[in-house]
Amino acid sequence: MADVNSHAYNSLWQFRGDAWSRLEEASERLSRSANAGKPVDKLTETVEGLLGQLGAFERFWAFPGVSVFQQAQRLFAAADYDRFARSVARINRALITESYRGGSTIATVEGQHEIGTDHGVIDDGRSNHNDRPYFEVLVVETMTEAQERAMRAEVRSWRRPDDAFIYELVVVGSGDEAAIAVRLNPNLQACVIRRRFAHKSAHDLSGLTEFLDANVSDDLADHSPEERAQILATNIVGTRPEMDLYLMTEIEVEDAAGKLGHHFRRVFHSREGSLELHLSLLEGVAARYRTPFFSALKEYSHRPTGVFHALPVSQGKSIVNSHWIKDMVGFYGLEVFLAETSATCGGLDSLLEPTGPLRDSQKLASEAFGSRHTYFVTNGTSTANKIVVQAVVAPDDIVLVDRNCHQSHHYGLMLAGAQVTYLEAYPMSQYSMYGAVSLREIKSKLLALRSAGKLDRVKIIMLTNCTFDGVVYDVQRVMEECLAIKPDLVFLWDEAWFAFARFHPVYRPRTAMGASPNLLKKLRDPDYKAEYAKHAEEIANLDDAALLDRRLLPDPARTRVRAYATQSTHKTLTSLRQGSMIHVFDQDFDQKVQETFHEAYMAHNSTSPNYQILASLDLGRRQVALEGFELVQKQVENAMQLRDAIDKHPLLSKYMHCLSTAELIPGDYRASGIDQPLRSGLRTMSQAWEKDEFVLDPSRVTLYIGATGIDGDTFKRAELMDRYGVQINKTSRNTVLFMTNIGTTRSSVAYLVEVLVKIAREIDDKLADMSPTDKGAHEADVARLTSASAPLPNFSGFHSSFLDHVDTEDGTPEGDVRKAFFLAYDDSLCEYLSPDEVEEKIESGQDVVSATFVTPYPPGFPILVPGQKFSRQILSFVRSLDTPEIHGYRPKLGYRVYTDKALEIANPRTTVGATAEPVAKPKTRVAAPKAVVTKAETAKVKVAGEPA
Repeated sequence: MADVNSHAYNSLWQFRGDAWSRLEEASERLSRSANAGKPVDKLTETVEGLLGQLGAFERFWAFPGVSVFQQAQRLFAAADYDRFARSVARINRALITESYRGGSTIATVEGQHEIGTDHGVIDDGRSNHNDRPYFEVLVVETMTEAQERAMRAEVRSWRRPDDAFIYELVVVGSGDEAAIAVRLNPNLQACVIRRRFAHKSAHDLSGLTEFLDANVSDDLADHSPEERAQILATNIVGTRPEMDLYLMTEIEVEDAAGKLGHHFRRVFHSREGSLELHLSLLEGVAARYRTPFFSALKEYSHRPTGVFHALPVSQGKSIVNSHWIKDMVGFYGLEVFLAETSATCGGLDSLLEPTGPLRDSQKLASEAFGSRHTYFVTNGTSTANKIVVQAVVAPDDIVLVDRNCHQSHHYGLMLAGAQVTYLEAYPMSQYSMYGAVSLREIKSKLLALRSAGKLDRVKIIMLTNCTFDGVVYDVQRVMEECLAIKPDLVFLWDEAWFAFARFHPVYRPRTAMGASPNLLKKLRDPDYKAEYAKHAEEIANLDDAALLDRRLLPDPARTRVRAYATQSTHKTLTSLRQGSMIHVFDQDFDQKVQETFHEAYMAHNSTSPNYQILASLDLGRRQVALEGFELVQKQVENAMQLRDAIDKHPLLSKYMHCLSTAELIPGDYRASGIDQPLRSGLRTMSQAWEKDEFVLDPSRVTLYIGATGIDGDTFKRAELMDRYGVQINKTSRNTVLFMTNIGTTRSSVAYLVEVLVKIAREIDDKLADMSPTDKGAHEADVARLTSASAPLPNFSGFHSSFLDHVDTEDGTPEGDVRKAFFLAYDDSLCEYLSPDEVEEKIESGQDVVSATFVTPYPPGFPILVPGQKFSRQILSFVRSLDTPEIHGYRPKLGYRVYTDKALEIANPRTTVGATAEPVAKPKTRVAAPKAVVTKAETAKVKVAGEPA
């Protein structure tokens, strides 16, 4: 079905939209040809095919709806091509402009009129509803057409002009149709499950399997009506957790409420509840529509006030009376200044001690994102990361962190005084970028720390999900296997670029707030306890090397689920710049972290937060709670359209192509064996996301441009941004990264393709006119960009002066970044060395130790941190980058490094002025002997570790 005009689709929404547009074109041509007496066989075949494709799923939308669609089919069957073409045009126009959302009722009475009078709908005679938000309600019950018409009429009879919203019904008769409807129709905001519905559809649904696998009929078979309602409700929540669910039954409604009430917002008696259901539907959507802080700020902005406080700009007073800066009002508008205040009274609230609307807004955000607690942050995820680190980590705690993470993690750990163990991500040297940290790498570090007797000091692991380049972890598996070794390990998932993922059913399980409740539910399942007992016996006698190759299971009796996610709302959802959130799912938060979190929150947040940012976070939450599912699916579809447009274009494909999953994720991490899951539809993508250790976020398109002979940074600045105004963020030496977001449109995708084609044509034209000398230079540039660069360097290690001061003889690599960082504050202990001088010292066997962070842009990860030793690989890598900027490196002076005297002062095993010979030091922690434990005890030592 999806191969219309040989075009691949990953969502049925866009396929549906394009199919209606094609049907309008074909029906218009059919009408003209028939009136002109021309042959119409081919056109009728095309129209018939499109009607067949659309007919498979139109029942899942309220507009045009089954009755209206069937009426159009009858016009076509009767060869009334003129009326058919007009009807199709009106329907398509209403779909494109979304005028059907304006509050008019859909014509369903057969034979009395054409399909609508204006844009495919009939005016219902009431007041103008165009400003009222529109949604649709799914009703699951087997009923006749007459019963369905009566139900729609009853619902419309309850409408009032002052209703805040307007809605229409979508009626399906089976459980599998309901499961499909919630996946296909983003307008659905609520579902009413009635007692009588079939478990399996009477319609042929095979044409939809390319887009989704929503078959729940086997689960629903052979169950009582109440059990089927519960199973269907669970399925719907798993797909669309934001939807309100209602149950209507006429048998033992009181018992049903007691047994099933926790699955539904309300339980109603079928004969009594129609008005109450109507009011509940409106109230349920209104609850998500609420924006407590934005509403309070808006109300405050219209009050006359006398300001005898800070902030002269409050209510615009310092601007509107000015002779020189009145243009600020013209540019920003008066409302933004009317809403400015430094007061926390008068219905507003304090960010640091919220007790009113801001507290309510954060609670609503917690419900939307699936956390136990959510906190707003007004100065970015950099601050959010530091807050979590300071709240959880005490000086000398051991922390595992991806070396390629955002610099805020490094600075946060430095401030906290942590002993840092850096984790290595898998390299992609061809593109000068790193992937993600493998589970094997993480487990090896944890097991080594356990063997060294340091597991009690390990506090937190910090990973970026997804990475800047779109590599996504299997979050639940990572948590499970790490908790099998360290049962109370805390996880900080930096989801700065992944806030949108909560609102798509395929993405959600690979987010921190999606995986954490799933893991907790699994640990509390009695069947899992039996599974773990068997697992513990199987691994009881395995050594650490063998455990690396086993999938480990956490002990349900000892494991605590403790996860934090930091998200840049402003990066991938709607918020003013620097608007971020911290989401908490920590079983021990109230007992162990709440007080320290509050102190960290106070330490890093301003006492004068920007109220406009807070209000935008409130509004951004409302948006995704009501339309996040739709927006994220369109974001993915736009990215797939971009991929197809580039890779299938004959000219573009000469000079560039979109890197596939197989090119960015090695086969060892893809158990599904699917090289390009993004090309095979949403269903195939889902299969890969269920199995693979790493997957690729389809909304990120990494464009390989090596064949252009233009490096990534030049392509970004000189070509895309300066000439065409195309904004992108990340590049490598031979790639540029395009990211679609919830604001991306098909027009913007088309513009980008147009720009890339212009660039490719210019390259083609220049090559044709080049002299042999110029062509040779161009070929050299291409060779440089397409050949492998210097290997990406691993973390070279901390100098012994900054290794863990508790024990430096056990081989574990953690180091004290804070000690190294602040040692550099004494200029007399630092010097600058050129790259050649650094290399000479390394060649002579001397250690050269960085006194600062050194971060090349691109690729944007720190290759040196304070206290880290230089290596030949690091120097070679930097020289091969041809990068325009390196933070921490001064071209005229070189690298800032420690003097030998500084390293002597810093080394706890030497005396200042003496030679740097090691001084014997007793170990403070000794690992328990492994040979004198029972099998059961061995299982605990091997898998569970020692909780802090």
